[in-house]
Amino acid sequence: MWGHAETSGFRTGMDLTGFRVEARDGHIGKVDKHSEEVDASCIVVDTGVWIFGKHVLLPAGTIVAVHADERTITVNRTKEEIKNAPEFDKEKHTADPVYHEQVGTYYRGVPRNF
Repeated sequence: MWGHAETSGFRTGMDLTGFRVEARDGHIGKVDKHSEEVDASCIVVDTGVWIFGKHVLLPAGTIVAVHADERTITVNRTKEEIKNAPEFDKEKHTADPVYHEQVGTYYRGVPRNF
């Protein structure tokens, strides 16, 4: 869940900040931050006005494709699934393993068919 799939096209050291994020059913936002931490790789997506400026943490395992030339990331979740995800908590993100487990549990419970 917290690591990039080898088939995603992500390369170590790649800066994903600003990349457009596409859910299974359309555009969801842009990458505000990303992390390559071992067992904690993720992106933080700014959903903009779509769901009133919510920031959502997406584990790297939700990324199915990184298109560097187009600066686009495709994730295997719908907009509704992302909308209902736990909101990104910048205070807990790096310091609270329970928060990571909560986010991981949410995404593991959502079907991953693409």
